[in-house]
Amino acid sequence: MPKHVSARMRQWIAAHADWLLVYQLPAYTPDLNPVEAIWSSLRAALLNFAVHGIDELTVLIKHRLKRI
Repeated sequence: MPKHVSARMRQWIAAHADWLLVYQLPAYTPDLNPVEAIWSSLRAALLNFAVHGIDELTVLIKHRLKRI
């Protein structure tokens, strides 16, 4: 079981409820995470490229991020 929803974590949250406010979010919420749109766009832009090393990939990613 994930730590953030375990019985021990729920007990800790309850013990600190006087100053701690916890929101339980769905497991995957791309609409609440704006960077998801950037990664989606970047993946689409890199879909048809083949690189020959990490340096070439780094340059390509930086170039595509600047275009976004």
